[in-house]
Amino acid sequence: MTNTPLNAASLRGAVDLSSLVRQHNTPATASTAGEAPQSGGFATNANDASFTQVLELSNTVPVIVEFFGQGIEPTLEPTISAYAGKFALVTVDATNNPQLVQAFQVQQVPTVAAVIGGRPVQLFAGVLSENELKEVLEQVLQLAAQNNVTGTLPAGEASEDDAQEPAEEPLPPLHQEAYDAIAAGDFATAISKYESAIAQNPRDQQAVAGLAQVSLLARLENETADSVRSVAAQDPTDVAAQLAVADLDVSGGHLGDAFARLLELFPSADVDGKNAIRTRMLDYFEIAGAEDSRVADARRRLTLLLY
Repeated sequence: MTNTPLNAASLRGAVDLSSLVRQHNTPATASTAGEAPQSGGFATNANDASFTQVLELSNTVPVIVEFFGQGIEPTLEPTISAYAGKFALVTVDATNNPQLVQAFQVQQVPTVAAVIGGRPVQLFAGVLSENELKEVLEQVLQLAAQNNVTGTLPAGEASEDDAQEPAEEPLPPLHQEAYDAIAAGDFATAISKYESAIAQNPRDQQAVAGLAQVSLLARLENETADSVRSVAAQDPTDVAAQLAVADLDVSGGHLGDAFARLLELFPSADVDGKNAIRTRMLDYFEIAGAEDSRVADARRRLTLLLY
């Protein structure tokens, strides 16, 4: 189980799912929303493409997200069904959904998280006893109540909603090639495909956001949190080191921390450093989306520093 007690603060920045909301046109992978389990009606499958519906559902009831794969099958449905609609259960094949794996920082399967009011809460990795699992679920219900998420899901609602979802439109060819490359862990190819899409259409905002996201993944691919933070701590004025920590913060959902770090560093940086900070923050704006209040605040503060 997570070492951090569940409380209202857990909903602020634990993981940033804004990029998943912006991927509603991403094609489904092998695990599709239409493959919903039928027992009890409180469980369904989700993937990178369909997770927007999960975020919307979490405004009504807390959603438990169970990652499985590599020979490990989902096991939580009987326990969730016993709560008679107080929870929805979403299972995710970690093998086929790299964006969700990245967003929830899944290191192993099974991994279990919750989403409450559109905000994620990391719960535990591995297998808990039935009593331990129920204790965690009771804490999730308490946290949901603190955030006014107290609905009840009628039996059958989860699977019926999924069945009514329209088929996803196919991505443009370069976008599809970039997505396939990300799924294969080939970030260099994905970057190239998004750059080609932008060259063809500079107004392609999906390609701009996709390029920012995969560039972040590429920069962090062979890094460890401890080494990144250690290097940055040795010289708080080292722009490259502080940018690396900001990348780490964004990948973990701590967007506000990343903005605060870079905005504090900006006035003392030289011209090249200022340009690097500005460029990186613009990437973060694309990753999070203009609808994120943290983006609006950071954009305003950056503008004041520039002029």
